[in-house]
Amino acid sequence: MRRDEVHTVTDDTIPSNDDTTEVEIAATEDANAEASSAPIDAAPADAETPSAPAVDIADAPADDASADSAEALASAEPVAAPAPMPGRMPVPRPPARRAAVAPAAAAPTESFGRVEDDGTVSVREGDVWRVVGQYPDGTPAEALAYFERKYADLVSEVTLLETRHRAGGASASDLRATSRAVRERVVGAAAVGDLAALEARLAALDATLTEASAEEAQAQRAAVDAAIAERTALVEQIEQLAARDPKSIQWKQTGADVTALFERWQAHQATGPRLPKNTGQQLWKRFRDARATLDKHRREFYAGLDEQHKSARDAKARLVERAEALASKGEEGIGAYRTLLDEWKTSGRAGKKADDALWARFKAAGDALYAARSDREQADAEASKDKIEAKRALLVEAAAVPKEKDTAKARALLTGIQRQWDEIGRIHPREAERGLDDELRRIEQGVKSREDADWKSNNPETKARQNAMTQQLHDAIAGLESDLEKAKASKNASAIAKATEALEARKGWLKALGG
Repeated sequence: MRRDEVHTVTDDTIPSNDDTTEVEIAATEDANAEASSAPIDAAPADAETPSAPAVDIADAPADDASADSAEALASAEPVAAPAPMPGRMPVPRPPARRAAVAPAAAAPTESFGRVEDDGTVSVREGDVWRVVGQYPDGTPAEALAYFERKYADLVSEVTLLETRHRAGGASASDLRATSRAVRERVVGAAAVGDLAALEARLAALDATLTEASAEEAQAQRAAVDAAIAERTALVEQIEQLAARDPKSIQWKQTGADVTALFERWQAHQATGPRLPKNTGQQLWKRFRDARATLDKHRREFYAGLDEQHKSARDAKARLVERAEALASKGEEGIGAYRTLLDEWKTSGRAGKKADDALWARFKAAGDALYAARSDREQADAEASKDKIEAKRALLVEAAAVPKEKDTAKARALLTGIQRQWDEIGRIHPREAERGLDDELRRIEQGVKSREDADWKSNNPETKARQNAMTQQLHDAIAGLESDLEKAKASKNASAIAKATEALEARKGWLKALGG
């Protein structure tokens, strides 16, 4: 604290995180005017300045290191400060000449502070009074008020710590560190107030923060364990991808999967808890190695694929040249083109762009061949119109064939129509010819069926066999009738039934033969 500064604690002054209080800087001309009444905090006995503003025992000179602070300190009006040695001392008997004014001056905090005749201010800690500083040129009330403000600053710091802990959000470990720093300032502070109560509040707060720190540590360990498990799962997933056979991998999908896993790793690293250094490095090494393996396999795969594409591209280029060379053959080159097409199907892939370009040329060569055939067929179809009409007229004439009762005349009529049919010749398209042929063939099948039936009924061999079988049946029937008469005469029911059944069977056969 600079010696030309005056501490002012107001109702709205709230210490910040770094445990400091709001400071109001007085003007230089006011500092000289107030120097005669500035207090002197308890200081080492070897202080040489004859007079100075109040200086806290606990204040460190860190803030006075700059040249400006040194110059301000040198320009302050010197005031004698014969301060006693700091520390605890037995309670002395108050000076008699101050007895008249001491009760009124120290009434607000007479149980914790007192002012000696020479302006020395002490604070009571238990049964011991401890000197905190000196305020030689002011009233006892002003001296106590100055050091009470010091105490109020400490109270504000403790209250802020308690509030931050109750509000949550701040780390208990960080609050413990701040609490220890505040405790160091409270113990032996150059302030007047219930320092013991303040220390008790800090002790209670420290106990609560210790418990909360343990819970935070446990939660942190659980979070770290969960983070390790999650990152391990990511590592195992990418290692499974790396362990697959490179020939069976769909690299487009696998590349997207690896990218997604790496993005998840980065997001977890950015938002998750920090892992122990060794564990984090080991997991990352595994992840990195698996990704490097996949990248190596991918490069090898595409290098081999490029070689395959080049070989297929060359082979297809040669097929295209051979197909284009067939153009002069016209329709006769279609057979050779189909052979080239079979070779094309087995030549492999040359890459989409090359395949599309080569196939366009190959197909154009084939289209030219098939276009030649289409032109010929169209010409044939035009030339076949008269033939189609002629054959349709023959079919009208052939419709009288099934109506002819005499099979021989029907055959003769059909034979004449067939000769004329053949003389007309082939017609195009083939579908039209096939339909006309099918109609004539149905008429021919009808005539053939009639001829087969006539041959079957008039065949001499067949008739001879039928006559012999008929005679045998007549003989068998005569014998069975005789047996039946005998059975009836003897009244043998079994013989009668047997002879009757056999006789009916033979008569049925004879009827089937037409006898």
